[in-house]
Amino acid sequence: MPAPIEDYALLSDCRTAALVSRDGSIDWLCLPRFDAPSVFGALLGDPSHGRWLLRPQDAEATVARHYLPDTFILVTRWESASGVAEVQDFLAITEDRTDVVRRIVGLSGTVEFTTELRMHFDYARALPWVRQVGTPEAPALHATAGPEAVIVRGVALVASDHAHTATFEISAGETRDLTLAWFPSFEDAPVPLDVEPAIARTRSWWQGWASSIAHEGPHRGAVVRSLLVLRALTNRDTGGIVAAPTTSLPEQFGGPRNWDYRFVWLRDAALTLEALIAHGFLEEVHHWRRWLLRAVAGEPEEVQIMYGIAGERDLAERELSSLPGYDGASPVRIGNGAVDQYQADVIGEVLVALEAARLAGLDETEFSWPLQRALIARVIAGVDRPDNGIWEIRGEPQFFTHSRVMMWAALDRGVRAVREHGMSGDAEVWAHMCDRLRAEIDERGVHPDGYFVQHYDSDEVDASLLTLPQVGYCAADDPRMLRTVERMEQTLVRDGLLMRYRTSSGVDGLEGGEHPFLACSFWLVEQYAASGRIDDARALMDRLVGLANDVGLLSEEYDVEGARHAGNTPQAFSHLTLVRAADALAGHTGRAADRR
Repeated sequence: MPAPIEDYALLSDCRTAALVSRDGSIDWLCLPRFDAPSVFGALLGDPSHGRWLLRPQDAEATVARHYLPDTFILVTRWESASGVAEVQDFLAITEDRTDVVRRIVGLSGTVEFTTELRMHFDYARALPWVRQVGTPEAPALHATAGPEAVIVRGVALVASDHAHTATFEISAGETRDLTLAWFPSFEDAPVPLDVEPAIARTRSWWQGWASSIAHEGPHRGAVVRSLLVLRALTNRDTGGIVAAPTTSLPEQFGGPRNWDYRFVWLRDAALTLEALIAHGFLEEVHHWRRWLLRAVAGEPEEVQIMYGIAGERDLAERELSSLPGYDGASPVRIGNGAVDQYQADVIGEVLVALEAARLAGLDETEFSWPLQRALIARVIAGVDRPDNGIWEIRGEPQFFTHSRVMMWAALDRGVRAVREHGMSGDAEVWAHMCDRLRAEIDERGVHPDGYFVQHYDSDEVDASLLTLPQVGYCAADDPRMLRTVERMEQTLVRDGLLMRYRTSSGVDGLEGGEHPFLACSFWLVEQYAASGRIDDARALMDRLVGLANDVGLLSEEYDVEGARHAGNTPQAFSHLTLVRAADALAGHTGRAADRR
């Protein structure tokens, strides 16, 4: 079976990503984009589904790893009985090519390494045609499957039962570079990568981006790493921000709650933008706003809740039989059926983020405000329609309180854009609809016992209600919010962490359960801080940050009983809410919470 989810580190070139286990195996790599078919798919099966292992022959060798400061260059230090060596793994930041680099450096003594390369293209549905194309002095292996090809250089590999293996020694002071370059199979293989300047360029690129992060507080390291993760999940060509670089890592081990997150959810991207805006990164916001204009194009009334990395609209969900799933959790899915859902909160999330950008100094363009105006019209057109909600329920649509509040927020931001920033639009009509929604929410979205409910005609609560103060609907110390938090603590807390909602209520229309969703607990930190429960906020924050793996990454959920990560990883939602919670503890509130 694959390694525990928390054993994986991320490599990124802001076009695609690889997951590397503590054992030195690249078990997940899709080329050349996050959402491309996998070349290495052992994460969702076993080594036969594709992997690249590189580690000492000594089975007793000990391992420790870290990223070079403020980068995604992973340094894995191996100590064996005969010596010490390190492996530097990274995806090179280049203009026009995709390269995986694995540099081995001898530190003391001599270490014998083994490498095993198993390439299984197209989600393990296509074995490549492989041939040796190098020389004894410069060995190279060329693999082709349909439109895709890779070339592996740096070591003489020997074929054995669909695998290619090699052993070699590294002594103190020696360096060996293994590289894998992707290219279209109908083109010539790229020339060998010059690794030394590639390392320098990649390190400089990441550290240059991180150098402007300003955050003071006890969790600064976690904030910086989380912002780096958000950048790592942002495609530097298109501006699209993926929710995670993986698909089908289970929310419930062995269960069917397995989803493809390698797409751009408008909600998740908007929330990511707010975290970036709060730390001064407006260029990424400008890039994503251009992506949004292209994705929505001339039909805002047909806006989807998610798109492909370049704005693709057809993301139909399919099940793969070629990959058995992480530790047997099936089905493995590519695409996501939620693309066809109506989720009424999404436009509100986008408009809240774009207002934050406007307040931070990002000027509107000739097209950006007309698009927002059209999105407000889309909100009004759907005001009487139930939706699938923030959690993408696959049961019957409902009037979710969170969704209704985000519709209110969309209209509220429209009114303020006209009245405070001189934008064009029918602010009186929007304000009237805003007031109508508030009256409805206050009447139907509040239980007789005084707490906000998950959806109308329900007595359940939902963690998404914690965002109501964040968008300015009410104060964090509003009696209704305090009662809502109390109700959550009674019904949604599992071993100190917060669930999204009670799956036993049947609202999501799915079998099985799930583990605490980490973003919800970070929201609770923010709520505690904003309502004066500072000690509770600090204690919960310390615990949550402590759940990150050894290189600072968080997945979607956390299995408390098994003390392990669950769900797709690393998850943008977990990291952006970590940043928000840390900011709240440092006394900074975002999402225009002062605009009640």
